[in-house]
Amino acid sequence: MNEYASLFASGLLVVKYGGNAMGDEAGAATDPVLRAIAGLWATGTRIVLVHGGGPEIDRALAQRGIPTRRIDGMRVTDGPTLESTEAVLCGTINKRLVRNCTALGIPAAGISGQDAKTLVARKLLPENGADLGFVGEVVACDPALLHALLDAGFLPVVAPLAISTDAAHAFNVNADLAAAAIAGALNADAFIMLTNVPRVLRDRNDPASGIDRLALAEARAFATSDACEGGMKPKMDAAILALERGSHTVHIGDAETFSGGRLMGTAIARDP
Repeated sequence: MNEYASLFASGLLVVKYGGNAMGDEAGAATDPVLRAIAGLWATGTRIVLVHGGGPEIDRALAQRGIPTRRIDGMRVTDGPTLESTEAVLCGTINKRLVRNCTALGIPAAGISGQDAKTLVARKLLPENGADLGFVGEVVACDPALLHALLDAGFLPVVAPLAISTDAAHAFNVNADLAAAAIAGALNADAFIMLTNVPRVLRDRNDPASGIDRLALAEARAFATSDACEGGMKPKMDAAILALERGSHTVHIGDAETFSGGRLMGTAIARDP
């Protein structure tokens, strides 16, 4: 029995499917994550799928001769980079996921966070003073379009782009934080982040140091510790954001665990 189906039957899940976890050209038949989502959908679980796409964006930029620049792990997004990012996320990856969901019998509808002002962002101003260009931080999430699609029987597939507060242009936003804002606004029963490790680790060099459960207060403390570093930091920040804004639980783990129908390795919940 799928553990998510038993816990969240007729509930709402927000799943963040990262670019590093997706096969670049995987079809429906060979994508275990989408097959697991199809199984959950068939049981009556409502799902919103938020995707990333960093590796494919890097390749698209290289093909156009546009250099990829990062500062503290964040992509510097000038005008040409934003154009390519929007094309890859909204035109290539999003529609491929919609096709693959459809092939599995899921009535999917692809949107970006710009549609109906689902995600609104302002320019991100890092503490180091760097100018990242069209990189934003989400300041508001309006779930009206997502509710409309879900109520009509569709699975929304969301590309992580936000609209500026003056609606003048798009912002590239961190996909984990975009998904967290959506999970919070929808009061999701669970926010699931698929990553490349089975559990959050207290020591990234020690696989045996995995954490099974954290309360929100414990997650806040861990997020500011030296043990939370690299790619886990934005995921922990996203987990905290989702819980603070209304999601009931967060699960962080690898795609293999989720595809097998088992609850993700690290569960984070609101304080009792």
